[in-house]
Amino acid sequence: MAVNALYDYHGVPKDVEDNFHGNQLVYIGWDRHLMFCAPVCLPLPPDMPFGALVQEVLPGVYGSHPEWERIDWSGVEWTLEQQPFRPDMQQGLREQGIGHKSVIRFYAPGLDGIGGVAT
Repeated sequence: MAVNALYDYHGVPKDVEDNFHGNQLVYIGWDRHLMFCAPVCLPLPPDMPFGALVQEVLPGVYGSHPEWERIDWSGVEWTLEQQPFRPDMQQGLREQGIGHKSVIRFYAPGLDGIGGVAT
């Protein structure tokens, strides 16, 4: 359904990077784990090493899932903006092309949700 503005309206987005005090929003989703219905959105420093994201941030987000402790991080398959991605754990997020409102997804082979519900 088309919408016509009654006047010359120009909205100002509230989620621009400048509004996050030096952080950028990053969406992160764990594929095949339906306990989390959608990617989470996190405000993260652009220079945060990817390894810190995995070791310090993600456990607080996904650690309640019974399969979390079984993830073999060396075999995780990553995507960035729907493209295969191989993160460097020492490099910062922005250095690897992860920008404001980027979408990262990960899949841990062999782990398909509680009781294999995602197979």
